[in-house]
Amino acid sequence: MNFFCKHKFLIVTLFICLLFDFSFAQSDRKLKLEAKNAMLQKDWFSASQYYYRLYFRDSSELELQYNYAEASRLNFDNDVALRLYQKVLRTEDADLKYPLCYYWIGQLYKQKANYKEAKKWFTKASKIKRTKKFDYDYYNPKSKLEIEACDLALVLIKTPVIPKPKHLDTNINSKVSEYAAFEFDSSLYFSSLRSTGKKDANEVNLNKIYKSEQINSKWQKPKMLDTTINTALQHNANTCFNSDYKLMIVSRCRAKNASEYICELFSCKYDNNRFSELVKLPEPVNLKNYSTTQPCFGKLGDKVVLFFTSNRPGGQGLNDIWYSVYENGKFETPVNCGKNINTPDDDITPWYVPERKTLYFSSTYHKGLGGFDIFKSVYNDTTFLVPQNAGYPINSSYNDVYYSVNKARNKAYLSSNRVGSYFEEKLNCCNDIYSFEIEPLTLPVQPLDTLKLLKNQMTLLVPLTLYFHNDEPDPKTKNITTTRNYEATYNDYKKLVPDYLNQYPSGLFNSEKTGAINRVVNFFADSVDAGMNDLLKFADLLEKVLLKNETVKITMKGYCSPLASTDYNVNLAKRRISSLRNFFSEYKNGYFKTYIDEKTEGKGKIIFEDVDIGELTVSKVSDDLKDKRNSVYSPFAAQERKIQIIAVSFGVQ
Repeated sequence: MNFFCKHKFLIVTLFICLLFDFSFAQSDRKLKLEAKNAMLQKDWFSASQYYYRLYFRDSSELELQYNYAEASRLNFDNDVALRLYQKVLRTEDADLKYPLCYYWIGQLYKQKANYKEAKKWFTKASKIKRTKKFDYDYYNPKSKLEIEACDLALVLIKTPVIPKPKHLDTNINSKVSEYAAFEFDSSLYFSSLRSTGKKDANEVNLNKIYKSEQINSKWQKPKMLDTTINTALQHNANTCFNSDYKLMIVSRCRAKNASEYICELFSCKYDNNRFSELVKLPEPVNLKNYSTTQPCFGKLGDKVVLFFTSNRPGGQGLNDIWYSVYENGKFETPVNCGKNINTPDDDITPWYVPERKTLYFSSTYHKGLGGFDIFKSVYNDTTFLVPQNAGYPINSSYNDVYYSVNKARNKAYLSSNRVGSYFEEKLNCCNDIYSFEIEPLTLPVQPLDTLKLLKNQMTLLVPLTLYFHNDEPDPKTKNITTTRNYEATYNDYKKLVPDYLNQYPSGLFNSEKTGAINRVVNFFADSVDAGMNDLLKFADLLEKVLLKNETVKITMKGYCSPLASTDYNVNLAKRRISSLRNFFSEYKNGYFKTYIDEKTEGKGKIIFEDVDIGELTVSKVSDDLKDKRNSVYSPFAAQERKIQIIAVSFGVQ
C-alpha cells in the first residue's frame, strides 16, 4: 500500500469512528430527552427503560445513576433502585448533590421489613442540612418520624392483633390489581383492572366494578356490572352504598398522565337488584380540575355524611379525606377531616364504622410498617382523635389500603401488594384482596393493654449497646467504680470525632481515604449516637413502666478492646457498667433513685444485674499501643469498647 493509500485508509477510518461517536452522542441526547419527558408524564416504566439503555452504555455518569434509581423505585424495581442509590453515595460529594439517597434507601429497606437498617438511613437523612436540593421542611421531620416508625414496627410485629389475613383465591384475585372490596348479602363488590375477555386487539384495559356471589362459603367467578355502572370510556374505580343499600355512589376516573387520574363521583338508586342511570354529583362535592374519589357513607352524630378522598384546595397535603353532610337528598359543602387525620402526604380510602365511631383510612405519613398503612381514628362527637396504627398483620411492609367491614359486621377486607399477592411482571406491583375475621361489632371494645405495649417496646431495644473512647472512663486507674455518668462520657466521646477523622484516614489516599472517613462517620452515627438515643428511649419507657408498679430487672455486660491486661480490662468493664448505673441514678435529677432496690411491696422497683467480662474472646484488632491508628482510632477497635444492656425482665422478685 503506497503512502497516499495508507493515509486515505486512516482518514476514512477516523471519519467512520467520528461518525459512529456522533451517532451515539445524538442517540444519547435523544434518549435523555425521552427519559426526561417520561418522568414529567409520570410514565415510570418508559423512563426506567430509557435510563436502562443509557446506563448500559455508560454506567459511570453520576446524574444518570441517580435518575435511573429514581425511575426504578417508582416503577417497583426496588432492588435495582437500592443498588443504584448506594452506588451514587459511594461517589465523592454525592451526599451533597443527591442527599435524598439516604431517605430513599431507608424507605427501600423499610419495605423489605429490615427496620433496623432502615432506621440507620433515616437517621442519616434526618441530619442533612438545609440545601436547595433538599426539601428540608418536609424530609427532615419525615425522616425523624420514620425513625420512630421503625421502632414502632418492631413492636407491632412482635404483638400481632389477628391471625394472618386470608388471601382470596383466583376467582377474585388475578395478576393485575383488585381492590376496594366490600360485602353484603352474600355478594362481594370490588374493582379490577383485569381484561374483559373480549377478543379485541384494540381493547384498552380499564378498571371495572365486579360482583361475586358466595355459594357454600366459596366466592364464585365474578361478573362485571353492566354498562349502567361500568362505562367503556373511563376507569370505574370504586363504589359504596348507604346504610339501607338503596343509594350507590360510584367513582369514575380519567387519566391525567401515566400515573395520575382525575376522578368524579356519581350516584344511582338501587332497587330490586337493578341500578338506575348514574348521575354526576354537583359541586361542591365534585370540583372541576380536582379529583374526588373513594366514597364511603358514615354517620357523625345524627348526620349522615359521605366521606371521600380529594386533592382539592384547602387540604393539609396531597390527597386528603373530606366529608359532606347528606340531608334531604342533597350534599352540603365538604369539610376537611382535620390535621389529626390528614398529613402532608396522601391520606386515602376512608371507611367509617358507626358502631365504633371509628374512621379507618390509609396513609403514608402516620407511623407505619411500610408504604400505606391502615389507621383508625375515633370520632368524639366534635373531632377525630389522633389515629392509631391498625396493627400487624393487618398492615405489612408494603401498601395496605381499602379497609372495609361487611354488612354482618364479623369480617373485614383490605387490599395489599404484600408478599404473596399475584403479579404479572414484577413482584409487589399489584394489589390483591385479603379478608380476616373480626370480633362482632356488637361486643364492647377491649381496653388497650398499655403496660404490655410498653414492656414490648423496652424488650425490643435490647440488646442496647453503648460505646466508649479508649480506656474511658477514668483512664489509667484500676478502680471498679466511677463517679462519671455515661451521658457525660458520650458527650466527651463526640468531641473526639475530629481526631478520629484525622487519625484513621492518615496515610491513605483517594477512594481508600474516602472509605476510611465514611467508616468513621457511619460508626458514630449508626453505633455511638444510635446507642445514646436508644438509652434515652429506654429510660423514658422505664419511667412509664415503673409508674404502673412493675418490677424491672436490667442485666448489663461490659466489653473492652485488647489494649491492656485481662485483669485491667475486667476493672475497666466494671467502671463502664458503673457509669451506666450512674446514668440511671442521675436521670432527671435522680428520678429513678427511689426505685433502685426498692423494698416496698406493690411498688415499682429497679434491680440491676451485672455480667462482668473484660477483653473479647476473639479479636482481629491491633493491641499495639504504638499503632494508635488501628488500636484506638479504628472503627473496628471502637466497636469493641462497649457495654450492653443484654436483657430486661419484668415482675422479678
